[in-house]
Amino acid sequence: MSENPDQPPDLPQTTFERLRQAVVGRARDFRRPGLHQRLALVPFLAWVGLGADGLSSAAYGPEEAYRALGEHTYLAVFLAIATSLTVFIIAFSYSRIIEQFPTGGGGYLVATQLLGSHLGLASGTALLVDYVLTIAVSIAGGGDALFSLLPAQWQPYKLPVEYAAIVGLTLLNLRGVKESVTLLAPIFLAFVVTHGVLIGGGLLQHFADVPAVSREMSSDFSQGITQLGLWGMLLLLLRAYSMGAGTYTGIEAVSNGLNILREPRVETGKRTMLYMAVSLAITASGLLLCYMLFRLQPQPARTLNAVLAENFAGGFRPAGLPVGAAFVILTLGVEAVLLLVAAQTGFIAGPRVMANMATDGWVPRRFASLSDRLTMQNGILLMGAAAVLIMAYTGGHIGLLVVMYSINVFITFSLAQWGMVRFWKERPTAGERRTRALLIHRVALAVCAGILLIMVFEKFLQGGWVTILITAGLFAVCLAIRRHYQHVAKLIRALDREFAKLPAMLQGSPPVPEFDPRKPTAIFLVSGYGGLGLHIFFSTLRLFPKSFHNFVFASVGVVDSDFFKRQDLIEAREQQTRDSLQRFADIAAKAGKPARYAYRLGTDVADEASELCVELSRQHPGAVIFAGTLVFEQPHWYHRVLHNETAYAIQRRLKFAGIPVVILPLLLRRPKHAGQPPATLPSSP
Repeated sequence: MSENPDQPPDLPQTTFERLRQAVVGRARDFRRPGLHQRLALVPFLAWVGLGADGLSSAAYGPEEAYRALGEHTYLAVFLAIATSLTVFIIAFSYSRIIEQFPTGGGGYLVATQLLGSHLGLASGTALLVDYVLTIAVSIAGGGDALFSLLPAQWQPYKLPVEYAAIVGLTLLNLRGVKESVTLLAPIFLAFVVTHGVLIGGGLLQHFADVPAVSREMSSDFSQGITQLGLWGMLLLLLRAYSMGAGTYTGIEAVSNGLNILREPRVETGKRTMLYMAVSLAITASGLLLCYMLFRLQPQPARTLNAVLAENFAGGFRPAGLPVGAAFVILTLGVEAVLLLVAAQTGFIAGPRVMANMATDGWVPRRFASLSDRLTMQNGILLMGAAAVLIMAYTGGHIGLLVVMYSINVFITFSLAQWGMVRFWKERPTAGERRTRALLIHRVALAVCAGILLIMVFEKFLQGGWVTILITAGLFAVCLAIRRHYQHVAKLIRALDREFAKLPAMLQGSPPVPEFDPRKPTAIFLVSGYGGLGLHIFFSTLRLFPKSFHNFVFASVGVVDSDFFKRQDLIEAREQQTRDSLQRFADIAAKAGKPARYAYRLGTDVADEASELCVELSRQHPGAVIFAGTLVFEQPHWYHRVLHNETAYAIQRRLKFAGIPVVILPLLLRRPKHAGQPPATLPSSP
């Protein structure tokens, strides 16, 4: 509290704010030298945070493909080869995308810039649904792995445990990306080691049987040709290959999350992509071969990986010790937790895609904001809530979730590859580099579009229609949001043009009295230089013509998601804020009023503005705060969602400090006649 009873007290901290700080942590100082570099991820941590999604898909993708083979399991060899090739093709093509789009944004940015805004929106909405499903699929897969170790009567508890996991990850990500990734890195390494032993040991265990297996495969292949025909066998293999599409999900995460990687970002991103591709190709193809060699058959309430681990090591008891059983528990345990780590991708990359879309006006602008922990808090909370809803709808059924997930992933993959094909076709001077790039992106486009079409055809009535409906609905909502923002921007531009005439109406240059902090002061909360700020100033002069001697213009420079794209953002935002405030002060001087300005930089406008007002009220006793708010001629419920009611939030906070805040409304309406202003202008002083 303030020691002087005549001074406004410090703003009190609510119980919720204290609880939030205890869970999420104290605010970060974004001015701290080197903070951006300390928050950024090195290749290994990026492999953990962004690559875990791709690697963990080996827990469910190969299984879905293997199940689709039915009794023709000998085709798993061809499936393993095709899976490895596909991983490398998609990963290599995305490495090229990283080179051309080093600021991140991945499929959304590629489609927007190369295919147009509407196809960019299609990619963005598919990505958002994809990342919600990333969380849901990963948690559901982890639940399946964990409950494979438990008796069947425990199954009813699986869904509540999965809900709790989503909530826990949401809270963890609110603390910050690097903290959450660092905490989970040991589990990631444990997965790599245990599954390396499982796959390597399983292949070595059957190494001596290779000649016999080869003869058996040849015999089975001949029988399969007789039974199905060559085309029938190819169609079966193609169907199984497409059903394993979940294996490739997550490969794009690195290009989407480039802005959280350490410099040089392109090299870090490409190295992370290489780590992901190699680890995923080896794991997925190795598991498929082991399924075949061990002749595994699906079992109720157990994953194929659980059956494989049991067959490989379950009976291993040296000196009577249950070493094999312990290995099975460890392998499935770390697999379950790695899937928890994989859900991180949804929380890391999803909000960043949303921030890019918010900047372009497709989703509410608040999703580009950072919290005081420099996390995209609004996006994280929305991703967590949406994942809970999806989990509730599907009941955590991994088969349905993988279908929904894969369709959205390959919509984005296909659009990104199409965009890159167009990019290189329009660069005829690139020579041999252009030829290589076109080849890799055309091949990747053919693979991705083929898998997408087969998935939609095969699984449309088995859950595919749900994800298409959700994505299409989100697309329509985003279109409506952008149309609203464009309409409002048009009205505000007209408003700014009308208010820009007022300074020119000021006659002469009257003498400006000396600024005296002891005299009555009006403090104006303004954002960028424009109509709303001028409205506050001139309306105050009109309504209180002789009440105030001093005038202070106060503003908050917002540090948003661009903080991770530009390391010089802080200096640029500070200069921009000063320039804007100086223009207001010059207008006041032209009106003969002594004026100064004050500003802060921060991630939350309401919090920073409130603290700034308390500070200014101590410097100018008895000051009155003036703020403005746009009022729509026909208000709707969605206005509160799409527009931050910052003035009212500041007023609520400052009332606890006893500081008066006057909010001046400015009616924003459509002009009825050409040349008529879209709002009522205050008369010139």
